[in-house]
Amino acid sequence: MQETLAQSPGGSGGPGPGGTSLLDRVLGGIERAGNRLPHPFFLFCGLFVLLAAISSVLAAAGADVTVPGSGETLEIKGLFTGEGLQWLLENLVPNFTGFPSLGTVMLMMMAVGVAERSGLLETVVRATIARAPARFLPYVVAFVACQGHVMSDISILVIPPLAALAFRSAGRNPVAGLIGGFACTCAGYAAGFVVGSLDALYVGITEQATAVLPMGADSPTHILVNYFFTAVASALLGLLGGFLIDKVLEPRLPEPEADPSAEFGADGVTTEVTAIQRRGLLWAGLVLLVYAVIVIGGWLIPGSPLRGEGGALVPSPLLSGVIPVLFVAFLVCGVVYGAVVKTVAKPEDVPRMMGESVTSMSSYIVLIFAIAQVIAVFNWSNVGTLLAVKCAAGLESIGLTGFTGIVLFVLLVTLLNLFITSGSALWSLMAPVFVPTFMLLGMEPALTQAAFRIGDSATQMITPMNPYLFLTLALLRRYEPSAQLGTLLSRLSIFVVPYLIAWLAVLGIFYGFDIPLGPGADIHMP
Repeated sequence: MQETLAQSPGGSGGPGPGGTSLLDRVLGGIERAGNRLPHPFFLFCGLFVLLAAISSVLAAAGADVTVPGSGETLEIKGLFTGEGLQWLLENLVPNFTGFPSLGTVMLMMMAVGVAERSGLLETVVRATIARAPARFLPYVVAFVACQGHVMSDISILVIPPLAALAFRSAGRNPVAGLIGGFACTCAGYAAGFVVGSLDALYVGITEQATAVLPMGADSPTHILVNYFFTAVASALLGLLGGFLIDKVLEPRLPEPEADPSAEFGADGVTTEVTAIQRRGLLWAGLVLLVYAVIVIGGWLIPGSPLRGEGGALVPSPLLSGVIPVLFVAFLVCGVVYGAVVKTVAKPEDVPRMMGESVTSMSSYIVLIFAIAQVIAVFNWSNVGTLLAVKCAAGLESIGLTGFTGIVLFVLLVTLLNLFITSGSALWSLMAPVFVPTFMLLGMEPALTQAAFRIGDSATQMITPMNPYLFLTLALLRRYEPSAQLGTLLSRLSIFVVPYLIAWLAVLGIFYGFDIPLGPGADIHMP
């Protein structure tokens, strides 16, 4: 489907030489460049070999690096040496099994998988959108879309068609719901009030990158390091997305040429929430409330083992060990909901759902094997430290030591995101260099991770490398059979710059007022 749709000429931008528009040529160039990139697994394999060779050359030349502030001089160690080969043989397996995000992501996916496969997450989305008044529907769609990462990529398959049906039922243009739902899900993917496997994935890679420098030992790298930032961002992005759908996108849309409601119904897409599903939501909500009261109450009690040293709430064992707490929350709510609606009919259904979720992550596990080796070599060889020191010195020499440097980093990520749409692959490429670079400039790893979230989201909706873009075009053609790729992109472009500016504005406020990005996660290094 992707190849067929990609061959359709764009519907905007005006014709250029040879009968194609400038937009067509730009998008075609991005797609061709992206298609030339190898699979991320082989990309990291190639990077591993390149890094091994560079480290060996530098080691042979006697290169070293002095860490600013500590005065410690580190020698560059080569992988293609006796010492390097010995280290690799002894650490190949530990590099993989000890990679932080592997365990956290798998644990979160098992629990979220039960909540997803029991039908809980989809029903929450449908109940939220279906109950919204027509006047506020765009804002509800945009806000729900900004929580979509909890459902992983399933959110991009569920939210846009549901939003289209909700708009149609409210007497509004369903195309606005479809395009707005897709745009807000992509551009707000890294935001949200709810923590999910995406947060675990990011912070696991950040933790490994932080280890490049000795000063990173005391930097917080728990799953909530960006929680305050993402929560505030999701609220603003929800309002902005709703405004763009309501006041900018919908008024400019033509009336649909067709009514595909029967087709959607045949596909099982509906906004209806049955009585038994509502009962399931009620019981799951009550259980979650009781669980939250127990956990938070246990955290607040003086002398609680969940508190930190000296009775501190931040940092504390609860924050550093929040993954098991979230695991239980998703698992219990999913099981309770499934038991009520009969999607969990017997105890064996729970491990089956967990197993299916792990199976769906098999390609991620394979990729992590390659990523873990590359980052481990970065750390062991001290090449990562050398690159960080040189990059930090370069930024200092041109005066880019503050928020301007962060903005340029975000813009770099948005550009690379057009070609490498895998967030884990892109962050694994950038984190080992830029996390320690900004640490040397006095910025916490949590800030660099927050900046990456922005770039990883803003341009996701318009890159031809995103397969869901073509799925959305196929859904759009149910309403507008004559719609072309350029038609869709011209409408999606409405969201790109405003969302990028809004994301940066929120980060700028946190930076300017030195507001913690999450519990115990400050902006600047102590």
